[in-house]
Amino acid sequence: MRISILGAGHAGTAVAADLSLRGHEVTLIKTSHAMHNKNFDYLIHNNGAVRLIEEDETRLAHIAHVTRDLSCISSTEIIIVYIQTNYHEQLIKRIKPYLRDGQILLLNPGYLSTAYVLKHCGDIKLTVVEAESSFIDCRISEPGTVSITFRNKRNPLGIFPASHREECEKKLDKLGYPFVYLSSVVEAALHNPNLIVHTIGGIMSIPRIEKTNGEYYMYREVFTPSVWNILEGLDNEKMDVMEKLGCKRVPYAEACKFRNTLDDTLNAKEVFFWYANLPNPLKGPTRVDSRYITEDVPEGLVLLESLGSEYDVSTPICSSLIDMASAALGRDFRLEGRTVERLGRDNLERIFQESGVGVYA
Repeated sequence: MRISILGAGHAGTAVAADLSLRGHEVTLIKTSHAMHNKNFDYLIHNNGAVRLIEEDETRLAHIAHVTRDLSCISSTEIIIVYIQTNYHEQLIKRIKPYLRDGQILLLNPGYLSTAYVLKHCGDIKLTVVEAESSFIDCRISEPGTVSITFRNKRNPLGIFPASHREECEKKLDKLGYPFVYLSSVVEAALHNPNLIVHTIGGIMSIPRIEKTNGEYYMYREVFTPSVWNILEGLDNEKMDVMEKLGCKRVPYAEACKFRNTLDDTLNAKEVFFWYANLPNPLKGPTRVDSRYITEDVPEGLVLLESLGSEYDVSTPICSSLIDMASAALGRDFRLEGRTVERLGRDNLERIFQESGVGVYA
């Protein structure tokens, strides 16, 4: 298949290389000059060569096309967006001139950016897909080299509109990843694990991040019993909102288990801590103003709080975390965050009408 990937960071580079090894013609497009420029320059000057290191094995991939030219998406069947969700709306407006009927736009993750697609590209017959989380956990260890630490055993996706689902699933399954399909993009958006684990982990890690100058492994260190109580409190608020929207109540830990293991008999909390203690863990966050807070508070927690307010669901823990993050970083995350108003009430109502129950056992 012909696939474009927008975003040449850690995951974008890894998935572009991985799909290239699977025989697809991939175009990797860098959408900004903000980060990972050395890696991108390396790919440009080395014919898209990427070394993927996984379980002590190195594979060499060659990405067919590496560019900054957004117009390249016009000739591809599937477009995968791998940039921070803070910039989704801006990017959707930028790529609109190059989108065409029949394309699949996969947002990884989405945080309900389907609403932005409806808002700005409603006259184009697209299929929008939202993923809960990246298919691959990885880091660019040096330019042209990506170290993979983990692959999801199952990758839940939501598809909009529902009438496109059958045809869309057939095309997505050709990518070769273990996809499972949710009833709607709403479930995929709100089961984004970063809404829970990044926000609580990042906020509760602030003293350790500053004390260690970045020599810190959040997943291993921060989730003590008391912090886990906060996690469960926020998770209950999220499930309250999801239930009000017609979705099944699925705890964060259960959704984590569903993605990370095929053994459904395992204890969900134990699976989380197994994942947290994998060999060669990803370090971080290395600074307080990382995407763990600057992305997932305004795009995740503010969205959850706004949905709660719109549909009369109380979210006091969510609101407290937004307040603490705003105070710590000296910025008002509500002003820049993702809200019902910004997404568009009509767009959300159209999406919510298609919500149903999830695939979780």
